[in-house]
Amino acid sequence: MESNFVDYVKIYCRSGKGGRGSMHLRHVKYNPNGGPDGGDGGKGGSIILRGNHNYWTLLHLKYERHIFAEHGGNGGKDKCHGTDGKDVYIDVPCGTVVYDAETGKYVCDVTYDGQEIVLLKGGRGGLGNFQFRSATNQAPRFAQPGEPMQEMTIILELKLLADVGLVGFPNAGKSTLLSSLSNARPKIANYPFTTMEPSLGIVGYRDQKSFVMADIPGIIEGASEGKGLGLRFLRHIERNSLLLFMVPGDTDDIKREYEILLNELRQFNPEMLDKHRVLAITKCDLLDDELIEMLRETLPDDLPCVFISAVANKGLDELKDVLWRELNAESNKLTAVMAEDTLVHRDKDMTRFAEELADEGEDEDIEYIDDDEIEDEDEDDNTAHRYGADLDDGLCTE
Repeated sequence: MESNFVDYVKIYCRSGKGGRGSMHLRHVKYNPNGGPDGGDGGKGGSIILRGNHNYWTLLHLKYERHIFAEHGGNGGKDKCHGTDGKDVYIDVPCGTVVYDAETGKYVCDVTYDGQEIVLLKGGRGGLGNFQFRSATNQAPRFAQPGEPMQEMTIILELKLLADVGLVGFPNAGKSTLLSSLSNARPKIANYPFTTMEPSLGIVGYRDQKSFVMADIPGIIEGASEGKGLGLRFLRHIERNSLLLFMVPGDTDDIKREYEILLNELRQFNPEMLDKHRVLAITKCDLLDDELIEMLRETLPDDLPCVFISAVANKGLDELKDVLWRELNAESNKLTAVMAEDTLVHRDKDMTRFAEELADEGEDEDIEYIDDDEIEDEDEDDNTAHRYGADLDDGLCTE
């Protein structure tokens, strides 16, 4: 069964071209020297990205492979202005990053609801010959063509916006913890990679406060090289303010598993190590107090550690206290502000682009055939021949 969670789409976008200006000379029965009255062409429509908090995936864009804006209308006689092409708005969930599909270059980032970014600007309309009249050229026989359209094949990547991101091996208890702390109901089962798509949950805290927690599929050693579910979901924790590492208490070497997870994040994006981290030892209902004290001595000293059991509801209040304290630490707030002001996105690695497209079910090559554009070109050719004949005869009519 295909998942409804879509966090990666490839779309061909094209803005509208500007309408051409009209080259027309007014010639009526009672005004034989009417002069130029050609109107301006209309502006082409733009492609605009808009953040919308009502969307949480890119599912609505999965099968919309081509997005075209309207062309501007041509100017007419009697100084008639051409109609402006309608802008096309692409609603995307907050946290969507846009890349150029041909070069992998970062284009823009939509981070909050209502944010509008002009992705492709529509062409300006050409000026009619009425705009070029002067004392020395009272009957201009030329007009401007409209500006051409812009086109681009883009990649939309969704990176979930959350406060706390869960990091751990498969069956570490991430989904169980999320279901215990929030109303989210992720799939829970006793086999690896039960979680196949990210989940978000709102965790309630004291005095009606809350924070958002994100669960991603389990990471295994070599995930940064494409093993397991690979790189697909690691990007969803790039924006989290705090990372909660989860290691089961029955693991042979808790510190070693934590270092493996840390190394995978380092290989994927070294900047993720700058985030605040908390270590949670899960399934501690299987441990007695003496064993827990022995394990405390082997844990890393550079981060807070909490022993919890989501099934037995043990240590969850302490965990929420630690997470809230770390989220609101002055150093974490300062890092968040600096990251917001100086956020730098890496370009996509095009060496693995074809493989990534195949994983996401996208085609690398797309043919773009626009019958309207062919008809417009034929119309332009016919108009040019007609204008040329009018210029030779010394007259110009629409």
